[in-house]
Amino acid sequence: MGHQKRTALVTGGNRGLGEAIAQALHQAGHNVIVTHTPGNAKVAAWLKTQASQGYDFAAYGVDVSDFDSTQELARAIQADGRKVDILVNNAGITRDSTLRKLDFANWDLVLRTNLYSMFNVSKLFLDPMVERGWGRIINISSINGTKGQFGQTNYSAAKAGVHGFTMALAQEVARKGVTVNTVSPGYLATQMVMAIPQETRQRIIDAIPMGRLGVPAEIAALVTFMAGDAAAFMTGSNVAMNGGQHMH
Repeated sequence: MGHQKRTALVTGGNRGLGEAIAQALHQAGHNVIVTHTPGNAKVAAWLKTQASQGYDFAAYGVDVSDFDSTQELARAIQADGRKVDILVNNAGITRDSTLRKLDFANWDLVLRTNLYSMFNVSKLFLDPMVERGWGRIINISSINGTKGQFGQTNYSAAKAGVHGFTMALAQEVARKGVTVNTVSPGYLATQMVMAIPQETRQRIIDAIPMGRLGVPAEIAALVTFMAGDAAAFMTGSNVAMNGGQHMH
């Protein structure tokens, strides 16, 4: 490969876009660690399936919305002799509802999982990157962080906040060999989207100039480029990939 083997950590890396990112980083020659929600009984079977396809992942349970839980994660990774060079903050959830009907618990949960996680996870792996003089932090936002979306005041606010975090942190570590960037995917053919009723899904597709949903592997290829040496001059960027649905 002619490049250093580095270790990447992908939060929420056991499904959807996270899984595609984990696979692409592995294909690029990196060691890959994925996180999943604590006590997820399906992870062992998932790891076995991935291994049968040639993907050798390490997996850890963590609640990214909880600082104590992320501290335990960092300790466990360190205890296992691993160091994280590339961090992909991908874990996220939706709890959709109009503001009129949205209760505080579902506002709070989405903000903590999608936005507080930026602090909780990044804080623990940043200093070692700075000390080594090389690091990549890639934060997964969403088209709805810039465009907004009906029924997603919680999600849109959190995802807009992700890029604010990116821009500020990028400036803090710009001279330390660490880059911080945001990727804003549009609508992808993941389980989350495929679960939407056919009629609604068709309306979403009709609103995309390309007339199709994105494929997780397309976003993953972008993330993999940003995680490499060739992207060293890129920091504080928000790169959209959404089939032309929203341009800004």
